[in-house]
Amino acid sequence: MMKANKVLFITQEITPYLPESEMANVGRYLPQAIQEKGREIRTFMPKWGNINERRNQLHEVIRLSGMNLIIDDTDHPLIIKVASIQSARMQVYFIDNDDYFQHKLQEVDENGQEYEDNDNRAIFYARGVIETVKKLRWCPDVIHCHGWMAALAPLYIKKVYKDEPSFRDVKIVLSVYENDFKNKFPQDFVSKLMLKGITNEDLVSVQGEVDYTALMKLAIDFSDGVIQNSENVNDEVLNYAREKNIPVLDFQSPDNYADAFNDFYDLVWEAEK
Repeated sequence: MMKANKVLFITQEITPYLPESEMANVGRYLPQAIQEKGREIRTFMPKWGNINERRNQLHEVIRLSGMNLIIDDTDHPLIIKVASIQSARMQVYFIDNDDYFQHKLQEVDENGQEYEDNDNRAIFYARGVIETVKKLRWCPDVIHCHGWMAALAPLYIKKVYKDEPSFRDVKIVLSVYENDFKNKFPQDFVSKLMLKGITNEDLVSVQGEVDYTALMKLAIDFSDGVIQNSENVNDEVLNYAREKNIPVLDFQSPDNYADAFNDFYDLVWEAEK
């Protein structure tokens, strides 16, 4: 049986860089488990402002940094940092930018208010990961996206970067969590998504008001498999995935998910979409 040997994880939270949570624990232990099963991995997360760089020994990777990404007609420098989880023999790459990540916390500020530019941050994060993987000249077989901050990666990979050697044959798995956001994205969100290769027909799921449900439907439109990663998730999102006639993996217990996900990668890899 053909195996998907290289797995890229694009996640929102990883402990110990952030406090433990359902997503942060999966972000920490799933890549390690998949690596121990013999697959090659790479792992990315945003460099949120509440990550202590000195304590966690983050350092900038100069050869990967230096690119500017244009979002909403403005240049934003892409900074790549890396740290190691020694006990797991695992490196984590961090996507950083002074405006979007360095001086802000995670999705919400100190008062619990969602940042008004979370849409731009999601765009920057997805594109930043993709451009960095290109520079690494690494070709994943499966890309596993975790959380809504990674939800734009499937669109960009399948439409804008589909002919890039790193992504030409890739399959995308999307994990849906209970974690969501409450505010609507700005009305110009769709126009900011547009890059060569994307058409209005590709963005039918985010026409009108863009809330969490719409964003995740857009991610599902360009995914090859979906995992219910929390016991309780948005029913409309999960039902949309089932209606797409792609593989869907139901919620797995913490002591079983690594094995189940490992098998799911091969199922998605071999499935015809």
